[in-house]
Amino acid sequence: MNSCIRREYIAIFFFLAVAVSIIVLHKMEVLEIQHKVNSATIIVPRVSTVPDLHPDFCTFQPLSPNDALEERLLLDSIAWPKTPLLPAPLSLEKTSDPAHTSFTILPVRGGGQWHIGDQLEVRINMSDFQGRPKNSGGDFLLARLHNQKLGAGVVGQVVDHLNGSYSAVFPLLWEGDAQVEVTLVHSSEAVTVLNRLTSEQPDRISFKSLFRSASLSETTICNVCLRPTKQPLCNYTDLRTGEPWFCYKPKNLSCDARINHAMGNYKQNLRANEEKLFQSRVNLKVYLQASGPANVTVLPTKKVKVKSSSVKSGPSGYYYQGVWRALGGTTIHQFNNSTISQCLKGKEVHMYGDSTIRQWFGYLNAALPDLKEFNLHSLKQVGPFMALDYANNILVTFRCHGPPIRFSNVPTSELRYIANEIDGLTGGTNTVVVFSIWSHFSTFPMEVYIRRLQSIRRAVVRLLDRAPGTVVIIRTANPKALTLYETITNSDWYSLQRDKVLRAMFKGLNVHLIDAWEMVLAHHLPHNLHPQPPIIKTMMDLLLSYICPKNGG
Repeated sequence: MNSCIRREYIAIFFFLAVAVSIIVLHKMEVLEIQHKVNSATIIVPRVSTVPDLHPDFCTFQPLSPNDALEERLLLDSIAWPKTPLLPAPLSLEKTSDPAHTSFTILPVRGGGQWHIGDQLEVRINMSDFQGRPKNSGGDFLLARLHNQKLGAGVVGQVVDHLNGSYSAVFPLLWEGDAQVEVTLVHSSEAVTVLNRLTSEQPDRISFKSLFRSASLSETTICNVCLRPTKQPLCNYTDLRTGEPWFCYKPKNLSCDARINHAMGNYKQNLRANEEKLFQSRVNLKVYLQASGPANVTVLPTKKVKVKSSSVKSGPSGYYYQGVWRALGGTTIHQFNNSTISQCLKGKEVHMYGDSTIRQWFGYLNAALPDLKEFNLHSLKQVGPFMALDYANNILVTFRCHGPPIRFSNVPTSELRYIANEIDGLTGGTNTVVVFSIWSHFSTFPMEVYIRRLQSIRRAVVRLLDRAPGTVVIIRTANPKALTLYETITNSDWYSLQRDKVLRAMFKGLNVHLIDAWEMVLAHHLPHNLHPQPPIIKTMMDLLLSYICPKNGG
């Protein structure tokens, strides 16, 4: 009787095993990646959900209803004023011309003199290359108020009146001379081109991976935005975050043979004469001239303040005597090498992101004589990096964010997503998490960036839930020097849009922002993707003040 029961169980188990095998084999056939011309279906193996295919050919992970609503609201919040359609062939005649454009300082409301605490308002009237006033908005302007002798500077808020005129509003924060500086970064016509490039050519920077097995090797193109072909795809969608990434499958190797990730080629693909919209000293990051005085004299604070503008939001801080002063209540200490060691004693600092965060790792590594970098045999520009001060029990690490990343030769084993790295941390009062992610997303539709940030934010929330004492610090984007190549691939306009999204998405969380945008823009030093040492010192003082609010040098 018992042997009969055993035989029945064996038969049942055998039948179930066969059935499961058939189902698995069937699903493996179904889940083989296909990427056909005019096909809007990508079936992803190893992932339970099928990503959405952007109408243009970019693959997005699916969103929950709440995340989808947030995405729509974010896209609405950064919507740029309508910019003009461009004639073909393009002529500069009717485009914005900084040489024919000027700004005027408006008088004090109610009359009198300027005092600390007032708001200074400047009116900008845009004209074209024929000197005719423009009647539409959409130009990208930056504004700064400064006094180089005092080491003072603050960012102005630009308001587009959508009729060819703009206002720039500045708080008056120091006594003495204050010089107005207004820069036309891009004409509205240039913004039209930048917008079109993102829509039509999100793959204008390509990526590639090397596949190798024994003596056989192949290189194929990779991206989250791959043009439809009959060539099958290798799917590297991250199992935990759902972040999509694909490579064309090598002809003679399996997808498992992929050994690295690297930036590929760049395709400019501008239409006839469009490069004329991006000329240094002509219409690309050019200072505007003043119609009348370009400066005002600011007197001490008066007892009764007169509101001079309806603009409510203001800058996060300003420079005075070369030191950054926060306007949000944060006390910023000045740290030297000794006080940095005291601040970080017993702490682990984990940095994630791009080369602008790698620059911070390099700063700490150079500033602390007892912080010794451990040789991980990593490429200098890629990482990962780790440094240890054994006596003070300080650990500092850097790791680049996952694709898209425009580094060369990143081993696949080192391709990590920030969200996954944060999930791997225990956290606590002695843990500091620092990240920055923006520059390498500039060529992609905003949806790609939003979804990456949503993934990182979820990980940050989980970290703060399990370890509320963890310090989380986020570095924002910053303006940079622009060439034609930099503009097409990484314009300040692209950076500004992503910067707005990042700030909105982490607002209300127990995280700290390093406002790199304002720290670079308000400073007298030239804009640079990797800011010069005095600005980095300012950023690090703020970072350390967040970590050690009661300490300083």
